[in-house]
Amino acid sequence: MGESLDMGDLNLDLITIRNFAIALLIGALVGIEREKRRDTEQMIGGLRTFILLAMLGAIGGWLAASYQSYVPLLVVLGVACITVIAGFLMDVGKREEEQQFSLTTELAAIAVTLLGGFATLGQPELAVGLGIVAAAVLAYKQPLHGLIDKLGWGDIFAGLRLLIASFIVLPLLPDRALDPWQALNPRQLWLFVVLISALSMVGYVATRWLGPGRGAAVTGITGGLVSSTATTLAFSRQSRELDTPAAAKSLVSGTLLSWAVMFLRILVVSFAVVPPLLPRLAPSMIAMALATIAIAAALHWRDRTKAKKKSEPAAELVITTPFSLTQAVKFGLLYAAILLVVKIVSDVWAGGAGLLLVSAVAGSTDVDAITLSMSQYARDGGAASIAAAAIVIAAISNTVVKGGMAMTMGSAEYRRRLLAAMAVVAVIGAIAAALEATLI
Repeated sequence: MGESLDMGDLNLDLITIRNFAIALLIGALVGIEREKRRDTEQMIGGLRTFILLAMLGAIGGWLAASYQSYVPLLVVLGVACITVIAGFLMDVGKREEEQQFSLTTELAAIAVTLLGGFATLGQPELAVGLGIVAAAVLAYKQPLHGLIDKLGWGDIFAGLRLLIASFIVLPLLPDRALDPWQALNPRQLWLFVVLISALSMVGYVATRWLGPGRGAAVTGITGGLVSSTATTLAFSRQSRELDTPAAAKSLVSGTLLSWAVMFLRILVVSFAVVPPLLPRLAPSMIAMALATIAIAAALHWRDRTKAKKKSEPAAELVITTPFSLTQAVKFGLLYAAILLVVKIVSDVWAGGAGLLLVSAVAGSTDVDAITLSMSQYARDGGAASIAAAAIVIAAISNTVVKGGMAMTMGSAEYRRRLLAAMAVVAVIGAIAAALEATLI
């Protein structure tokens, strides 16, 4: 009789084969991108070279895992580095004097070799993720360079300040409540300041990357990540300057999209603080977001075939860098004040009616601060239903206040369309919240 097949060995062999295949696919992914650029850039190799380098790294990683020593992988990496350096020196001799030198392809080759080793060393998921990142960085050369060209030194300093606030200031803050009411934890306060600032920074970078004049829809979406209030103010002013029906429809569409982003942003912030709150908030927030998106889409596409492209307004949204230490401290103080008020009211005013009133007032100025405060309230043991209702009220209050801004600053056509949309969104949010409350 033949020997029985050891299923454990078969499983190990299949895993090894899979890891080698992952390494080769990583090499092919990066190699295809490099191959496509060979006509416009001088480089040491293309598809075949990168596949072979990935295979070389995979063999080194497999030998390292088999012999429990990193020496084989280091030897393979050394061979790859020597080969890459030799190819670079040969390439330098062929280049004309005016050509710029770049080490991008050479570094990519070394990275692919290492990623091949990671794949067979038992880290295939990490190798795949980093391989995709490497290919994306190489493929998006022009957009990334375009983004850098659009960033000023003030933007770079703002990013560095955000990193300092996140990785230097945050760990130094005490992680305990320091006030008599046990409501203010400095590290948690600053953590949420960083969270809101990071969300705003994403929208700011997107706006700078895409350009503020890409149209009201795109500007509304990216502007909503920075500040839906600022977007509403900017579009209200522009509607008065342009003062045409086509401009009003486009600008109202962009404004509503910024509101939709705000509703979705509330879900993200609350989920980051207390995930169980999400099911209670989702019906109202998603209902209001879908309502704003539906109205914006209707305004954007209605009679579009009859409208000439030149009549579309080039929406310009002037935004400043969303992070500065002064702004961060101001938001932190506002958040701390609201958090303290919420704590005191919850202790002395039973039933939650006081918290709903606080949310309505606080939401009129800043919906992020009250969202964080009520999420913190729920995480500390407060009623999740009250926290969710308070956040919904704050969102509706903030929407109504922005509608009031449009009423005082926008053109007649812009006011008419936006106020009607605001009423629909507020009613839908209230109905969704009431229905969700009855089901609890």
